Amino acid sequence: MKVRVLGCSGAIAKDCRTTSFLIDGDVLVDAGTGVGDLTLEEMKGIDDVFITHSHLDHVAALPLMIDAIASQLVKPVKIHALAGTIAALRTHIFNNVIWPDFSRIPTPQAPFISFHEISVGQTLEINGKRIEVLPAVHTVPAVGFAVSAGKGCWVFTGDTERNPAFWRRINQLDVAALVIETAFSNREKELARRSLHLSPHALAQELDCIEKGKRFPIFITHTKPADTDLIMAEIQKFDQTQPFGLNVSHDIRWLRVGQEFDL
Repeated sequence: MKVRVLGCSGAIAKDCRTTSFLIDGDVLVDAGTGVGDLTLEEMKGIDDVFITHSHLDHVAALPLMIDAIASQLVKPVKIHALAGTIAALRTHIFNNVIWPDFSRIPTPQAPFISFHEISVGQTLEINGKRIEVLPAVHTVPAVGFAVSAGKGCWVFTGDTERNPAFWRRINQLDVAALVIETAFSNREKELARRSLHLSPHALAQELDCIEKGKRFPIFITHTKPADTDLIMAEIQKFDQTQPFGLNVSHDIRWLRVGQEFDL
């Protein structure tokens, strides 16, 4: 299984693209602005899109991608999301005001997209991949995902703040790589808390929930472009400056556009 990072920024700027990951060429996890780097052929290869939540940085490119390949589709692109996320997409994007309702175009019987409701704890089997829906704690209905193809899992938290249920499940899985958001610096830790995102301070506490003896690379995503260097510096130092516990020293790296995971 190959995971390609299309976008991993919390906002846009030169060389900064918002959240999107391509798995094996046929599954897209989130549809932020990073999707725009795909060729038309690569877009046409996507059969299933898994959306963590409805915020714009995770769905902005979805209607544009479908529009780009619509004339060449032979079957609907399947959009998998929570019921609340599907409702938001129908109401606020595919509403014939912001964008055409591709779930009924060109005909209700043969649309460009189809919506498929998922729920936390559900596992789907798609083209040899096992995709488990994980809990997230955010300002709108949200999830994360664990994806595997017979080996260790690639895990993506989605947007989330403190999340005990997530860590309970992670401690049961064979994790090969964890992608976790840290949107704000410690300078804005209260804003992070109110908006249900992580800061390095909160991240350190969350990583302390990993069972002793479990070790896997941790990749930081969703940093704000203006504060990325500060956030990463604070993450690199948090175990030296704040004694959160015995288990806060980890293999932590910054996620980058174009990076690939081979699992």
